[in-house]
Amino acid sequence: MTEEQNYITSDEAVDLTNCDREPIHLLGGVQGYGCLIATSSDFMVNHVSENVQDILQVSPDDAVGGRLIDLLPEKTVHDLRTKLQLLNVETSSSRLFGYDALGDGKLFDVSVHMLDQTYVFEFEPKIHTENRDEMSLVQPLIARVRRANDIKAACDQAAMAVQVMSGFDRVMVYQFDEDGTGEVIAEKRKSSMEPFLGLRYPASDIPKQARALYLRSTLRLIADVDGMVSPITPPTNVQGIPMDLSLSVMRAVSPIHLEYLRNMGVAASMSVSIIKDGKLWGLFACHHETPHHVDFERRTAIELFAQFFSYELVQKIDIASRVQSSEARQMHDNLMIQLSGGTNLINGFEMIADELRGLIANDGVAVYSDGRYASVGNAPDEVEFKKLARFLNTAPTGQVFATHRLAALYPDAADFSADVAGVLAVPISRTPRDYIVFFRREVAKSVKWAGDPNKPVEVGPNGIRLTPRKSFDAWSEMVRNTSARWTDSEVQIGESLRVSLIEIVLKLTDNANEARQKAADKQELLIAELNHRVRNILNLIQGLVSQSRAGAQDVATYTKVLDGRVQALARAHDQLTRHEWSPSSLRQLIDVEVNAFLTDAKDRVSITGDAPMLRPDAFSTMALVIHEMVTNAAKYGALTDRSGKISIDLRIQDDGALQIEWREIGGPPVQAPSRQGFGTTIIEKTIPYELKGTVKTRYLMTGFEADIMIPSTAISDIQEVVADDSLSIVDNKESRSLNLSGDVLVVEDNMVIALDASDILKDNGADSVHMSGSVADALAVLEANTITFALLDVNLGDQTSLPVAEVLADRNIPFVLATGYGDTESITASYPPAIIAKKPFTAESLVAAISSALSSPDH
Repeated sequence: MTEEQNYITSDEAVDLTNCDREPIHLLGGVQGYGCLIATSSDFMVNHVSENVQDILQVSPDDAVGGRLIDLLPEKTVHDLRTKLQLLNVETSSSRLFGYDALGDGKLFDVSVHMLDQTYVFEFEPKIHTENRDEMSLVQPLIARVRRANDIKAACDQAAMAVQVMSGFDRVMVYQFDEDGTGEVIAEKRKSSMEPFLGLRYPASDIPKQARALYLRSTLRLIADVDGMVSPITPPTNVQGIPMDLSLSVMRAVSPIHLEYLRNMGVAASMSVSIIKDGKLWGLFACHHETPHHVDFERRTAIELFAQFFSYELVQKIDIASRVQSSEARQMHDNLMIQLSGGTNLINGFEMIADELRGLIANDGVAVYSDGRYASVGNAPDEVEFKKLARFLNTAPTGQVFATHRLAALYPDAADFSADVAGVLAVPISRTPRDYIVFFRREVAKSVKWAGDPNKPVEVGPNGIRLTPRKSFDAWSEMVRNTSARWTDSEVQIGESLRVSLIEIVLKLTDNANEARQKAADKQELLIAELNHRVRNILNLIQGLVSQSRAGAQDVATYTKVLDGRVQALARAHDQLTRHEWSPSSLRQLIDVEVNAFLTDAKDRVSITGDAPMLRPDAFSTMALVIHEMVTNAAKYGALTDRSGKISIDLRIQDDGALQIEWREIGGPPVQAPSRQGFGTTIIEKTIPYELKGTVKTRYLMTGFEADIMIPSTAISDIQEVVADDSLSIVDNKESRSLNLSGDVLVVEDNMVIALDASDILKDNGADSVHMSGSVADALAVLEANTITFALLDVNLGDQTSLPVAEVLADRNIPFVLATGYGDTESITASYPPAIIAKKPFTAESLVAAISSALSSPDH
């Protein structure tokens, strides 16, 4: 086949699918940033790229047909042989970084792979020779992906990570659909670039053979779309077959693809495969507006990141699938409970339709059983459905039938009174067939295409073959007589529904009636228990109303006292119901009461000892007791002035009883009450009467004291877990927050620290965060954007951020200096006046520093 025949002949029909026939692995050259040597299995040179002369000082004419040992030092050949021995089915290539291939001190990154008994060695001159640990970037970046809550957030983090590692202007996460089309689902780009997020691209933009190569060779760099290509010599082997460059890291690029990139304004690109379950799930697609080379060692780190990302993606997809399956199973079980209880499918259909709607998304649902029909939502009428049922009867027996293009299979559907484009039919009997059928209406499917996928061919610079589209404006393709597709999981849910319903419909027996009677009996017991509890509560409220009247000097005092006691009961009831009437925390009860009743004295109450859980009956009693004791401390005791404190010690005894020691100290002198009011009665009498415990009170000059014993019958065997041996009840003030806005600048040479700082700033109101790793980049950002705040790392490797700080000070832009150095005085001496944030900083410490900077009189 001639080169012209590799593409599209002048006499054949031309459309986008012609791209699928381009032999992109047989393009006969390599990109100019490296060179290639290919040998036979006995290390005789078969092919070289012509630029071996410039890169390895090897003459192509002398090399071909000769021995590899005559071209390279013996040690180099030995090391290359060793790398070849490490290759296996799982490892398609082996690599050397910073290797002295010629023995003259000049370093190369080397790739070694084997294909069809041919050994291929590729050499890239090492551009960055300083010591770098590229792999150390992978773990912290993957950790950010792992912390993401869902697939979308994980893809956003991954796009940012690849952009940081590669330096490309734009990084997209591109996901393939089953039909080969793809959509940009995440994107990180320069602010000046047109957004591609949400655009869909036709399958021909990444042809079949390209997608196949992405599975074999997972990273592809095009450093310069206009760069030199070095031809392979000789172009074919002795059988006249071009050299297969499928696994070559610097394989030349299809002229069609280069033309495509130029039309997009892309001067350099990189693609990294995202593989799930052995299939190509998507790509990291990277674009740069100028030529951009990423050295082999950094590319390898990016490739490793992509592999780890694939593992994280699988986990997040599996988690999402499990959650969806669990929710569907719960809905399925709820529906089965209703039906197994004897609910009639037809008469009770409106009730079970809600469960069905939650089970499988639909616009309408219908049931056809024993010749009767019922429907809810957008569905055909009975006459139309009975005709449709005859069509459904032709489907295979005992299977769920689903289609998103009903009219294409059953033309009468186009004349339905309802808008029905898709159906999922679940047979729920054997013969004659009964059905539950889900309907979906037509979707006017607005797809944002990056250009028209059906645009006719144009005559391009390479003759009559496809020239990529010149326009990438979004347009809408309307799909008619088509509904949203039924997913595999929805079909599986339908199958599960089919099996369950057939079993229930065929096997309903008297057991269902028995179960229904048991449920009715249980309901009666619950109603009786509820009546009992309501009567008890009403009796208690009646007693509070009556007893609180005694000693009240006026209506206002009476109302206040009564309201406090009722509210204490309400708070206790809330705490009990939150725990479903199970044992509740005494510490939490005290905390709630103090926080509800006292505003300025909460930091003067402390609890030590154990963390007992009270049984529900005892909890309401203790709520009143604690309320009265806190109220008395505030009115007469330790909390009436600013010096008094209360300490409460809780100790569970060997016999399971709870000993409470209440001590008030530092307040005014205390006198015993001249008469016993209702509050004192609650404290001293309710615990012995209600709980069979004991209470001893002492009104000492130094402060009120009480010793309370609550028997084990009121205490749960389970203790609350607390972090410390003591608990102080303090005012829980909200953490300090900021009101940042607009664009902010982070100047930091450590990428992970910069990303963390960026997250903190965005969480506190920043609209956009620009990250710079050098003074030059930071100054460029300041020139191109209106910056409202900046965070500067002092040490940027071989320079400091002082020039940036001086520009910020001149423009009166507030900033904070971040440093790990202990001697901050020497820093403030050379910099403009600034707030210092010590590393490692936390979100709280950084927010505090920024708040101080923003509140400075100068800003």
